[in-house]
Amino acid sequence: MHLGIPSPDLAWAGISLGPFTLHTYALCLLAGIAAAVWLASRRLTERGGPPGAVLDIAIWAVPFGIVGARIYHVLTHWGDYFGAGQDPLSVLYVWQGGIAILGSLIGGAVGAAIGCRRVGVRLWSFADALAPAMLLAQAIGRLGNWFNHELFGSPTTLPWGLQIPATNGAFPPGLPADTLFHPLFLYEMLWNLLGIAVILLLERRVALRWGAAFGVYLIWYGAARVWLELLRIDPTSVTPLGLPANVWGALAAVATGVAIIVVQRRRHPEPETSVLVDEPAPATDAATDEAKDERV
Repeated sequence: MHLGIPSPDLAWAGISLGPFTLHTYALCLLAGIAAAVWLASRRLTERGGPPGAVLDIAIWAVPFGIVGARIYHVLTHWGDYFGAGQDPLSVLYVWQGGIAILGSLIGGAVGAAIGCRRVGVRLWSFADALAPAMLLAQAIGRLGNWFNHELFGSPTTLPWGLQIPATNGAFPPGLPADTLFHPLFLYEMLWNLLGIAVILLLERRVALRWGAAFGVYLIWYGAARVWLELLRIDPTSVTPLGLPANVWGALAAVATGVAIIVVQRRRHPEPETSVLVDEPAPATDAATDEAKDERV
């Protein structure tokens, strides 16, 4: 093979522990979730959120997100699970890969809404605290794609091209065995890490509250997924307009992010003074005078 980024030996894709196999892909996802919980918890607590609130919300958001991610992937890769020669039960084999982050956003939002309601935190406040944490989780999780020899793009002669064994089922037929491919997993990792810096910098310059930070996250991540999906060569669901379904999903994420920023800024021109739902109303002059009279 030409010089490039080597793919790990497939032996690293899983570690056998007796009758069980510990998949590296799953470990990367868990590491990403743990990092996201840590960062979001730190951010929410600094803004007045109760300690441990993010973990309580994550208990709801993470399972819903995983289910949503799997459902979205199956719906956009229907032929891989249903039809002649396919095993419908493989829909349940999440450990073999096949989850979509765009679907996790939908499912995770439902779970987060339930969790926020139970702990008394505003959903948009939690979303803002989560925005850079989501990018951190996704950056770490993409390492799992590297170990699984997946999420690579069209052939390239660039020196950072990814080496993929010709025995890989997604290796395009007819290409030389030493062909290099765009490392899409690496592109997304770097883009996500840059996005963290962008959100943190914007927060220092403008008030990204009432969901604005999460809106920036959706725009940033969705924009990257549009061009990354167009570089992919593995089979994806294609719409009648000739674009992969994931491209439309990414465009929808961008549009949703813009809508959140515009709508929330119109609804809440005032500063966000608390992340709690049951924030005590500011004392009026009359109430303050009354309290003074009672103390007298």
